[in-house]
Amino acid sequence: MEQLQSLLPFVLMFAVIYFFMIRPQVKKQKQEKEFESSLKVGDRIITRSGLHAKIAEINDTTLIIETMSGKLKVERSAVSMELSTALNKK
Repeated sequence: MEQLQSLLPFVLMFAVIYFFMIRPQVKKQKQEKEFESSLKVGDRIITRSGLHAKIAEINDTTLIIETMSGKLKVERSAVSMELSTALNKK
């Protein structure tokens, strides 16, 4: 019984860490993957570095985007989910 009582604080700490740190991070990563896979030609996006662009072509892991100065090739992961979603809600 004493061993169980001494183990209880560690179990509670792990539960708190899981529910407040690990689980939200995994959920956010899943949302970002879904967002990346839902991108299509013609979508207006903002990259993590702040470039405003429109998707011209989509490849497996990269995108060809059109900016005011020309076309660029970027990784899908370079697109900011939060900024692009806010841009398209306007």
